[in-house]
Amino acid sequence: MNRHCLRFLLVTAVLVMGRPALAADKLTVLLDWFVNPNHGPLIVAREIGAFDRAGLDVEFVPPGDPTMPPRLVAARHGDIAIDYQPQLYQQVVNGLPLMRIGVLLDKPLQTLMTLEGYGVTKIADLKGKRIGYNEVGGAENLAEISCMLASAGLTMNDITLVNVGTALSTSLLTHRVDAIGVYRNFEAFEFIDNGAKPIGFDYEKYGVPEFDDLIMVVNKDTVHDPRYPKFLAAVKEGAAYITAHPEDAWKLFIRAYPDLDNKLNHEAWVFTVPYFAADPAALDTEKYARIGAFLVQEKVIAAAPPLESFTAELK
Repeated sequence: MNRHCLRFLLVTAVLVMGRPALAADKLTVLLDWFVNPNHGPLIVAREIGAFDRAGLDVEFVPPGDPTMPPRLVAARHGDIAIDYQPQLYQQVVNGLPLMRIGVLLDKPLQTLMTLEGYGVTKIADLKGKRIGYNEVGGAENLAEISCMLASAGLTMNDITLVNVGTALSTSLLTHRVDAIGVYRNFEAFEFIDNGAKPIGFDYEKYGVPEFDDLIMVVNKDTVHDPRYPKFLAAVKEGAAYITAHPEDAWKLFIRAYPDLDNKLNHEAWVFTVPYFAADPAALDTEKYARIGAFLVQEKVIAAAPPLESFTAELK
């Protein structure tokens, strides 16, 4: 073998062997909860090959503790965390170096829910009742409850708060609490499947400004990572596929997670489809300013941080 041929083969081998270096395009996404229909565009993007086409190897990691994903990303233990817009302000004020780069659900799904027979048919009926909450919602969730109560002339002193942890549905079904903040696209169907008749008071109808329900945050120091625009573009493909082919997308979703193939998750899927953000990279600055002002008004934070300090629109 002549010297030139040997050199060519060596160079070719180096290039071929070097290709696994694309593993540097691996992305770890820390979910807010176990995989469920709320994560539709993420899962469908993977199943239709959108991440592969973008040169990304994306891993989804459900949390052991749902309060941890933003903190882990802030500490550089993970690339992207699925987070909640109202909680982001306090996380930033408390010093977490986070930047919001995208949105998964761009309309609120939360509702304060009770069950028929519990004596609550309007907000004013909550006087003297027990309302459940947990640590995930934190001070922001309590501010939302306070705002809803105020719409009927009530205050937090008129109700009893009960920390139910993660036992959201169970605590209401067993009447440990009279009302609780849950997702209208999931727990409502869960209550119906258990023979109960839910009554929901949607947050945005009782004074709480509309917000992005699920967002994507990264460590502030990594906001210009070139993987992120590719990731958002792939998630956009996933959302578009769901909108155009909701039932086919559902089949892809349960093919990936066959243990989720049941009536409850399918009902949640159908309900949630209109809530997926058409453009995950879009940023509605007015919406963010309104929530910031709301949290200041409710004394959750002393002042809202400048939007440019914790939000970015990546294109």
